[in-house]
Amino acid sequence: MKLETIVNQPVLETERFDLRPLRASDAGLIALHTGDLRVAQFTSSIPHPLPPGTTEAFIARVQAENRVEDAWAMDGSKSGSAEVMGVISLTRLDDDQSEVGYWVAPAFWNSGVASEALQVLVAANPQKNRTIFATVQQGNAASARVLTNCGFQYLGDAESFSVARNSTVTTWTYSLKRN
Repeated sequence: MKLETIVNQPVLETERFDLRPLRASDAGLIALHTGDLRVAQFTSSIPHPLPPGTTEAFIARVQAENRVEDAWAMDGSKSGSAEVMGVISLTRLDDDQSEVGYWVAPAFWNSGVASEALQVLVAANPQKNRTIFATVQQGNAASARVLTNCGFQYLGDAESFSVARNSTVTTWTYSLKRN
């Protein structure tokens, strides 16, 4: 039996769900959701089709002691929902700056899960950031609304490479200054 790795990362609570560190046992649900092209195509780093071992490698990376990325499962089990409704992460960039990224399983789209997760993460500010950045593909207006509804300001247009699309995509970049 493999023991779960305990990650030095807070559990953040909302009314409907908890943001908790990822566990090895989340691999199946994460792979199920990120293996869906509708999820993968709006990220920069999730390949499609999802190669074997990708999810396990991601979980191991965000559990590593020397990690640069913290990731939380949007766990709705306390309200009778799915154990993994999505994932939200913070990647350290530079002094007191990080980039937030998130995806939500299609079954939970338009339910406010992403906004609620981002709000609680920003309020907790677990990495003690002065600035949090986010990048959204220009075809993903719903994610852009999540950011602006949570106080992020539009910075400008850019481009990034989407592994799932195997191409460069245009993006909107946002930031949130913390006091």
